[in-house]
Amino acid sequence: MHIEPGLVDGSKIFLSYATATTASVAGAHYLWQAVKETNIVSVALRSVMAAMGTFIFFEVLPHFAVGVSEVHLILGSTLFLLLGAGPAALGLALGLLVQGLFFAPTDLPQYGMNLTTLLVPMLAMTAVARRVIAPGTAYVDLSYAQVAKLSLVFQGGVVGWVAFWAIYGQGLAATSSVATFGAAYMTVVLLEPLVDLALLAGAKALRGGALAGLATPRLYATA
Repeated sequence: MHIEPGLVDGSKIFLSYATATTASVAGAHYLWQAVKETNIVSVALRSVMAAMGTFIFFEVLPHFAVGVSEVHLILGSTLFLLLGAGPAALGLALGLLVQGLFFAPTDLPQYGMNLTTLLVPMLAMTAVARRVIAPGTAYVDLSYAQVAKLSLVFQGGVVGWVAFWAIYGQGLAATSSVATFGAAYMTVVLLEPLVDLALLAGAKALRGGALAGLATPRLYATA
């Protein structure tokens, strides 16, 4: 996870409960929209896929301690483009919970902070997507510039929230470590759009129903 134990002490950690609850309510709104667009089975399958992806991002892929936290290859825009905002948000929450319950129990007190750190950027990216992607554009037809903007919003949001929690918990003394973390983490922005475009190209080659129920309808639909 992103927020390490002890970064924010017990007297301040209660703020994370409020931020995580607020973000979860917003995420539930997108989840309900996804159910109305497709069906509960499709949403459940996509949410499980997003949870598995989240777990892989944190536990399987390489990650390195830098500054106040760790640098992970969290492909937030990938989850959003392939699975949709609602399932991606639920998958992030479930993936984090599984990691904390079974692999890193010392991280559970930071669950609210970590959830906020991932969900708020996901919600922000969803809002930005409505501005940078025209209604008549299917996700498989996105350009590098469009995908890069989404990645920048998500990854920048993650860095911003880690910076907030670090300074909130440790004061301005954490500024230097935050800057080191931010500089290292933004390198993910260089890789994530390339991964997104490769996966979107693969999905485009499968256009015609092969991913029916396993991907967001917007992957192919132009509405």
